[in-house]
Amino acid sequence: MSALTPAPVLQTQRLILRSPELRDAEPVIAFLMDENRASGFGHIPKRDDAWRWFGLMVGHWHIRGYGHFVIETKDSHQPAGICGLWNPDGWPEPELAWVVFDDFERQGIAHEAALRVRQWAYKDLGMTTLTSNIVPENTRSIALAERLGAWFERRYDNPNMGDGLLYRHPGQEGA
Repeated sequence: MSALTPAPVLQTQRLILRSPELRDAEPVIAFLMDENRASGFGHIPKRDDAWRWFGLMVGHWHIRGYGHFVIETKDSHQPAGICGLWNPDGWPEPELAWVVFDDFERQGIAHEAALRVRQWAYKDLGMTTLTSNIVPENTRSIALAERLGAWFERRYDNPNMGDGLLYRHPGQEGA
């Protein structure tokens, strides 16, 4: 398949984190259009708007030099979610974000992917800190942020979703 971004390929024991490809558009769009699954990420009810968000995900890499990787499992080679660094206009600072698609939850995939992306951000990009911006109702993402060693820092106004909780990740020395 053909990479749509300049993303490197990162690996963990079970996962490949890679550039989005055209074949990933449908799983990403399906996730975004699922009101229950995407409520903590940003549900997009209209297909054409979800398609545009996929394009935004690709474009973010070209503008910022980083973005969301597609999480692919090594055993099935199926897209299992997205994880990466997100910092569109209006964001307080770079965010470590994750989403796991239907049928891939409760397998530790988001944790494993987030640890690898955070390591890449600190060691390869030279970032010194990251946040995870979470809506208050997303208790599973709050639990994962805390499992990753992040702590609640403050509330903020998310330009897309309103009330948000900003969790601060430990720097490279504590990660």
